[in-house]
Order: sequence, then structure tokens, then C-alpha cells
Amino acid sequence: MISAPEALALLRDGNRRFMDEVRSPNNPSSRTRRLEFAAGQEPFAIILGCSDSRVPAELVFDQGLGDLFVIRVAGNIVAPSQVGSVEFAAERFGARLVVVLGHSSCGAIMATLEELGQPTQDQSKNLRSIVDRIRPSVEPLLATDLRHQPDELVHQAVRANIRASVSHLRHGSDVLAQLVASDGLLVVGAEYSLETGAVDFFDAPSEA
Repeated sequence: MISAPEALALLRDGNRRFMDEVRSPNNPSSRTRRLEFAAGQEPFAIILGCSDSRVPAELVFDQGLGDLFVIRVAGNIVAPSQVGSVEFAAERFGARLVVVLGHSSCGAIMATLEELGQPTQDQSKNLRSIVDRIRPSVEPLLATDLRHQPDELVHQAVRANIRASVSHLRHGSDVLAQLVASDGLLVVGAEYSLETGAVDFFDAPSEA
């Protein structure tokens, strides 16, 4: 089993390769990898990321088939199905690192801020369910001076939403809380920059 700090180091190294446009020489061909993992998988990290087409976790971290257990949903929100998916991967495969991966200029975040500023009457109930999960983490920011700084407001709202999802995973699941307390599970937040390609693990412990 790869420990959480080791897994985090692998992701950081992979992101550096991605930014440098250098593929890892250790990744075998897709066919070789596919045959190797046909009977099972051992992902070393779990990524709860946004569905945005510009943020595919396997590419951002330069990983191959079988390396990452990826859950994607607009706004990297946490709902019961996402919690269950993380629990499944942590228990079944032994992955000890969970990364909530948000990104700059997130459309779901901006849609939530727009809805808070000017509510609509005919919004889809399904879309509203996403907005309602993001709302508690970003709404307090509108009561600060950030409301006069649109770009910084979005930046801080993205991070607030990531932190909320991290907290939900750390404390909203008995299964995950137990793994955090006694079995080395680490849940961290990170933000991907659409402009630079860099992932900032801003919510990771300094020693990890």
C-alpha cells in the first residue's frame, strides 16, 4: 500500500511533468496496462474533481490506467453518491490519499454566485441541487468587500467550496473519519490553474 505522503509526492511530480510537457517514461503502453489491470485495480489515490473538460485528472497528474480512482461532478461537490464512491475506493482498494480537485474560473461556482446575486425562477431542479450544495460555502463571501472584486471573489469562492468538500469528506462519513483517525487516510484540497496547468495543494498539511 502506498502511503498518503508518498501518493501526494507522486501527484506533485506528475503535475510538474504535465506542466513541462514531459510524459513519464515509466508509464507502459495502454495495451500492456489494460491487460495488467483487467483482473483488478490498485489505484494509489482518489480524486474528487470537477467535470470541466479542461481538468482531466489523469492528464493533469500524468498518470496512466489503474493509477487513479476518479470521481467527477460539476463543482466538485460532495453528495451521498460521491461520499459512497470515496468510501468504496478507500476500503476496497486501500488508497490512502483523497484529493478534492477544484479549478480556477469554475463555471459551477460562477453560476452559484450569479444565482445568489440575481435569482432565477425557472432553473432546473437538478441544476439547483448543485447550486444549493455550493451556496453555503460561498454566500458569506458576498457580505465582505470581495463583492466589489469579481475576480478575487471567484478565486476565494472556488477555494471555499473546495474546503467545504474536504470538510464534508473528513467529518461527514463515519467510514472515512475512522480511516483518517487510525489508518493513515489523508483528505486534502487542491486547485488547478487553467492558465498555468499547476496544481496548488493549498489544503495539504505542510509535512505531507
